[in-house]
Amino acid sequence: MQDGRMEKYMEEKKVDVIIPVYKPGAEFRGLLARLMKQTVMPEHIFILQTIEDGEELLQFPEECIKVFPVRRAEFDHGGTRDYGARLSDADYILFMTQDAVPKNEGMIEELLKGFAGGSVGMSYGRQLARKDADITEQLARLYNYPPESRLKTRADLEELGIKTYFCSDVCAMYDRMLYLELGGFVHPTIFNEDTIMASRIIQAGYGVYYGAEAKVVHSHSYTCMQQFRRNFDLGVSQKQYSEVFENISSEKEGAGFAKKTILTLCKGLHFVKAFYFAWQCAFRLLGYKMGKNYDRLPKGMVLWCTMSKGYWK
Repeated sequence: MQDGRMEKYMEEKKVDVIIPVYKPGAEFRGLLARLMKQTVMPEHIFILQTIEDGEELLQFPEECIKVFPVRRAEFDHGGTRDYGARLSDADYILFMTQDAVPKNEGMIEELLKGFAGGSVGMSYGRQLARKDADITEQLARLYNYPPESRLKTRADLEELGIKTYFCSDVCAMYDRMLYLELGGFVHPTIFNEDTIMASRIIQAGYGVYYGAEAKVVHSHSYTCMQQFRRNFDLGVSQKQYSEVFENISSEKEGAGFAKKTILTLCKGLHFVKAFYFAWQCAFRLLGYKMGKNYDRLPKGMVLWCTMSKGYWK
């Protein structure tokens, strides 16, 4: 699309931002400050605040920021975000998490560019590791979020496998009307609402665009047990929505990532890091395998394994 037409496209399209929050920290203020300085300004910022009894709602002076309460017992990864989506009447809805801070002022603009060619249902951004992130986390971010943009369609399933559906609601924009036509996020869901939605978009004949220039700073340093529990929930979601995942192996993709990361660490003489990462991978695989078989486990074991205890109540 030529520059003039692109400018007009940006001016005509409205974007609402939707952010679920729970006891947000300092990063959240940084996120809001960066959103208010974007080259394409959001029409509204809908904050879905998970609250406990007696907790007060957050307050902001900006009229475009609206806060809506969600009781902790009612929070759901898919359902809560879907509630936010249905508050909007914008052309596009941008989901973010409270700890993802835009790297640049053109983040929203870059995500919008992914839709300019038509036939795209979703556009997601690049996640960069924090400056103090461990080298293994830096390599993970580089592996999953490379510096090159890419459009993914059904034609890529043979080459990319599960990575065709890979995306993240840490920073992901959806065509709102298509989102509604496809039924919105599945719920209740313990994990993967974004990947499941991406699979629906692609199977409906639309594309998923990865915009490498739409950057947010977002990373975590998980312990072995946190990796175990996170991957347990991943396995649960894949078991519950087997129609999406049954013909595409996640284990092959995980093995490829592990092998590449260990080789890179060893080449850099980070042998202790390589050993610890391999140990973490064992926890990930065990958690994933147990999650895939959650329905065979006693309830007490499930509650011990999961990262999302509220989901099971």
